[in-house]
Amino acid sequence: MLEEGEAVYLLDESGKRTWMKVSFGMAAVPSLGTVDGSKLRGLGDGSPVEIAGRRFTLFRPGTVELMESLERGAQIITPKDAATILMHCDIASGKTVIEVGAGSGGMTTALLRAVAPGGRVHTIELKRENAERALRNVRRAGLDAHWSYSIEDAREARPEMEADALVMDMPDPWLALPGLIGSLRPGGRLCAYVPNANQVEETVVAMRSMGFAEVRALENIQRGMDVHPGGVRPASDTMAHTGYMVFGRRVARGGA
Repeated sequence: MLEEGEAVYLLDESGKRTWMKVSFGMAAVPSLGTVDGSKLRGLGDGSPVEIAGRRFTLFRPGTVELMESLERGAQIITPKDAATILMHCDIASGKTVIEVGAGSGGMTTALLRAVAPGGRVHTIELKRENAERALRNVRRAGLDAHWSYSIEDAREARPEMEADALVMDMPDPWLALPGLIGSLRPGGRLCAYVPNANQVEETVVAMRSMGFAEVRALENIQRGMDVHPGGVRPASDTMAHTGYMVFGRRVARGGA
């Protein structure tokens, strides 16, 4: 059943989402005005509900919906790339992750959803306004208990912690790696997310020179499908290049 204070969304018949915080009293909902929240009492995920004379289906958000509905400032890592990062970096419940670059908190949200409830994410962010925006988004998702951040230049940062994974969203990750590698455990996984091919080269060269193993680079291209009775074709709004991802694993000192 729904709990008071959690974030949910109302899906109308056209597919539009309206976000709200669960309240079992009178509640203000954007575009709907003040509504009677007592109608939500006893309802669960996927329940139909009529509010303000309109019919909706009530859903708890998953990671994709949370990322798509962030308060935006800086560009976020897209869900298609975030999913690849989570898989290749083996991000799971209980893991500890160092993130470089909060942006608007998109990747932060994906990381936190994966490591909760037993893990933690620490984000190094250069701009305070980005960190504060990310904090609002993380709090909205109810994940702030698992998150910490510091305002500093990643090229000068020396986190006093041991992480299972290091996820870097910055234009020159090779300059920050010498200081951050000491916080990545042996066998730990690294992802550097960069927008341009020349940055991929710089990152790969730096990682190989520092002894990382299984270094590889890739990008994702995702194509939707338009499905109608009697006809199916590729969608015209293919999501092509958004960024390159470089992955590798730290080798213990003295290892092969």
